Amino acid sequence: MPIMIENINAQTITPALGKNPRQLYEHQEEAIRKLDAMDKKGSFRTLLVLPTGGGKTLTAVYWLLRNAVDQNKKILWLAHRHLLLEQAAEAFARNAYTDTMVNRTVFNYRIISGMHDKPVHIQKTDRILIASKDSMIRSLDKLKNWLNGEEIYLVIDEAHHAVAKSYKKIIQYVADHAKSMKLLGLTATPFRTSEDEQGALKQVFTDDIVYKTDLDALIKKGILATPKFKKWNTNLQFTEHLGVKALKSIENLDMLPENIVNDIAGSKERNRIIVDEYINNYEKYGPTIVFALNKNHAITLNALFNEKGKKYGIKSEFIISEVQDMITGITISNADNERKIEAYRNGEIQVLINVNILTEGTDLPKTHTVFLTRPTVSTTLMTQMVGRALRGLKAGGTKEAYIVTFIDNWNDKIAWVNPETLTEAEYHEKETLAETQKQQIRLIAISKIEEFARMADAAVDTSALDSTPAIELIPLGMYMLSTLECNHQILVYNSTQNAYQSLIRDLPNLMEHYSIEGETIPEETLDDMTEHCFQSYFDENMIPSCNRNDIEHLLKFYAQKAVAPLFVTIDEMERKKLDVSEIAKRIYDEDMRRSEKNAYIQSLWAEEGSLLPVYYTNPYFFKKLIDLELDKLDGDIEIAAAEPQTEAELRNLEQLPLQKIIELYPKIGLQLKEDAFAAARNDDGSYVCAGCGEVFPTRLFLQVDHIVPMAKGGLSVPDNLQVLCRTCNQRKGDH
Repeated sequence: MPIMIENINAQTITPALGKNPRQLYEHQEEAIRKLDAMDKKGSFRTLLVLPTGGGKTLTAVYWLLRNAVDQNKKILWLAHRHLLLEQAAEAFARNAYTDTMVNRTVFNYRIISGMHDKPVHIQKTDRILIASKDSMIRSLDKLKNWLNGEEIYLVIDEAHHAVAKSYKKIIQYVADHAKSMKLLGLTATPFRTSEDEQGALKQVFTDDIVYKTDLDALIKKGILATPKFKKWNTNLQFTEHLGVKALKSIENLDMLPENIVNDIAGSKERNRIIVDEYINNYEKYGPTIVFALNKNHAITLNALFNEKGKKYGIKSEFIISEVQDMITGITISNADNERKIEAYRNGEIQVLINVNILTEGTDLPKTHTVFLTRPTVSTTLMTQMVGRALRGLKAGGTKEAYIVTFIDNWNDKIAWVNPETLTEAEYHEKETLAETQKQQIRLIAISKIEEFARMADAAVDTSALDSTPAIELIPLGMYMLSTLECNHQILVYNSTQNAYQSLIRDLPNLMEHYSIEGETIPEETLDDMTEHCFQSYFDENMIPSCNRNDIEHLLKFYAQKAVAPLFVTIDEMERKKLDVSEIAKRIYDEDMRRSEKNAYIQSLWAEEGSLLPVYYTNPYFFKKLIDLELDKLDGDIEIAAAEPQTEAELRNLEQLPLQKIIELYPKIGLQLKEDAFAAARNDDGSYVCAGCGEVFPTRLFLQVDHIVPMAKGGLSVPDNLQVLCRTCNQRKGDH
């Protein structure tokens, strides 16, 4: 008798008898009334806009259960992240009650993604498909039979990304093959994009916004708590060995290299700062969720919290997933996690430490504070972490929520998401002009590229730099690139403005020339396109010059969205206020004594509403720049040849070619080679080529090679090594 395995990604739901105990708030009920009116149309394409914490998913699910599932209509729910898929599935299962569903006694859903079920398993009888955008775009033909002759409700979560070509292709496919399509987009930030992106979004959602409310309104109603932000600068540096490869991994995947993670997690000074901040303010912070870097970090912090909190009656626990625990050899079951969460919920413990488990889904309304001890470049993850503390009084939470961030010194190499600027950018659309300018300059300051930081750091050893006015080193503004993978800002100076404008104007022809039709550009092609763009539009002698990484991001953005990006400018008057040469000129003209000069500089820095500390971030750094300008005015600067700056790229051993491993670590490398040959031997002791199958009595004409080439991400590990004859190896190299 065959062994049957449960497929947890395809579930049949039987609605519970009675009324759903989860009652909607006034704004959600109003949204449903607006959706009801919209639903009377034969088809529609509209947006539902609610801030994070405002219940977008619950509102949509509540409405769809009654208007679609109960009416035997089908739902295709799309998102681009696995967690969003699981959250939607849980919402459908938890909110199925007979007071909403009077006609259907059962219904089913199926989750489709690289981590869940596969498109090939879609059944025509599935009522709800909750699918990743990537899985669907690769398997649209698997939808045809499911769509045929049906009325479809198509929901797009994080709908501000719906201008991407893949989303538009799926929408068109559904419209072409369904009997009728009703399109509902869910988002908190619909129009914080360029005019081109706004126009593209309005072309997708032609019925505009069906309902919208903002954070301020929900805070006033007590549904959401008022966030109170505190930044703790540790002044610790972890960038000494941060190479180009690591920077790209962080920027694109939000993954810190393991050695740096371990350095941060193992920093006794940093961990002491985190724990002391809570212990010294435990009455204010109350029930607190701590987001740690990894398992070892969670365990270390937990021990410190319990040790230092013992005399105050403060108890701490940590939760980590069972799969992750296998790495450290620690076994903690899901039941253990649930027990600890329940103890936190009941007030038996005050601090709950986790590694990305409590970003969403778990209901912990009494949480008063979150400690963000791990940095992230993901706005989605940051929003989810902050959201754990935003339950307001009416929602069983608190009036105020504390968001405490622990910031290390990364030398402006990485634009980590700042939770304060994130909420400002997402919610405060009625901010004053001054607040808007301050926000823009803060974003530019966060995004300063390493080249500019070096220039400003007393790098007075090039004649080209000396002859460049200080105002030219202040950006005119920046391009804001928001893709499905990450957010990126390109700083634009007088030197590069025309080049970028020309490049953006020519992007359609460039994509056509390189035959880029999909949303992703192959890595080899991207390198070639980037170099072509740099050589065609930019110049190494530009001061500041263009960063090739910025060109990469621009190409990726355009391949995905096919629109010009948003350009945020700095007001010219505000830009002049940042010009340190003007400050230096006044000091020079008035012949200020040292004490007068220092007092003047300090007054500028401390002036209420000043943008100087927002942009320059550090008073010492600011003063150093002024001194540089004074030296220029005095003519005291000696010109010297610039020294080249180098930084070695860091790679894991398994990312190196086998021959390089043999050179550096002969024992490890030679063992890998011997194991590959041993695996290629047959029963007669001869060697079999993995390519053509020819048998060789000796190793003389055989070579160890990668199955998946290193150029495509292959590693020098036993499972990815094979033995080939020279002919097969040469043929493989040609392809």
